[in-house]
Amino acid sequence: MLLKEKYSPMYFLAALGSGGLSVSFFMYLMFLVPHPDTPMATYNDVMPALLNGDWLSFVVAFSLVFIIAFAYFHFKLLFWNIKQYQAFKKTDAYTALMNSNAEVTLMAMPLTFAMTINVCFVLGAVFVPGLWSIVEFLFPGALIGFAVAGYYAIKIFMDYFSRLIMTGDFDFTKNNNLSQMVSIFAFSMIAVGFAAPGAMSSNIAINALGLFAAIFFAAISLMLVAIKLILGFKNMFEHGIASEASPSLWIMIPILTLLGITFVRISFGLDHHFEAPLSKASLFTITSLVLALQLIFGMLGYFVMKKIGYFDEFIHGEKKSPVSFALICPGVAFMVFGFFFVNMGLTLNNVIDKYSLIYFILLLPFIFVQYKTIVYFFKLKNKFAL
Repeated sequence: MLLKEKYSPMYFLAALGSGGLSVSFFMYLMFLVPHPDTPMATYNDVMPALLNGDWLSFVVAFSLVFIIAFAYFHFKLLFWNIKQYQAFKKTDAYTALMNSNAEVTLMAMPLTFAMTINVCFVLGAVFVPGLWSIVEFLFPGALIGFAVAGYYAIKIFMDYFSRLIMTGDFDFTKNNNLSQMVSIFAFSMIAVGFAAPGAMSSNIAINALGLFAAIFFAAISLMLVAIKLILGFKNMFEHGIASEASPSLWIMIPILTLLGITFVRISFGLDHHFEAPLSKASLFTITSLVLALQLIFGMLGYFVMKKIGYFDEFIHGEKKSPVSFALICPGVAFMVFGFFFVNMGLTLNNVIDKYSLIYFILLLPFIFVQYKTIVYFFKLKNKFAL
């Protein structure tokens, strides 16, 4: 059934969240399965681990099942959204959206398309035998894919931002939340995508191009954080937060994860080709800083949403809002970066030993957040009958 005027581009966050959940299960393979010959776990590493018959085999099997399952939901919801958006564009509601603050919600589309590239990369890495042997031929394709997503994101944002500068019709009374930061989320997703070939390619041209593009989009993100975070909090302090958009308080969590991983990858890329030896201590500093900021925004958002009754009304209650799907991304992002913190911040610096008891104890809170995120994803999916 077509929603037409009732549709919102924020529904793309459902596809984004399911794609993120698929990638989150790759973290178990990335950090628990040994892969001495490649920078990430691939089919050649995963399949032997699956067939070993030990505890790791169970973890690998479990992860592969959920990678496939959530990738399926991602593509199903992606195609559903594209179909709905095409119908929505023919309505008066679309015209109204294009002349309001909500025009920025269109940034959810390039954000989701960039996630699609990441999902495809993970599926190819773990399910296609010998794919890594031709990865240098795939990296240019990845750069082109992220360049297309980046162009689309810049076009949407510049159309929106230039309209506001020319007309001055930004409605500050409806900016009492952080929903405007979906644009930063999109640019950060594109930055981390470019950083992957920038970190892993053995070709210095691909390496340099990926790093430059990653720095370019990360710079845009950081510049906009300074603008939109201040404006958002200013309007919240003046008018109080808009209840329906309160999950936007958590949007900094995925932004921090994406920018954190971007700078980690840039560090590896500079070590790889630019004769800038990687400082393991800097990885501890970066991951600790990002995790600390995520905890601050996480606690702030939880206390605000709890006090205004958001969970009771929009999750467990009858009220519906596509913005609710914004709750999935922070859970995914916190879990993903938690694995980076434990493995690159602590284990790589010999603070703790890999596979030790304390190692798994430290991973448990992040695994619990992933579990709760999956529960909320299916609750919202069923509520919206997607």
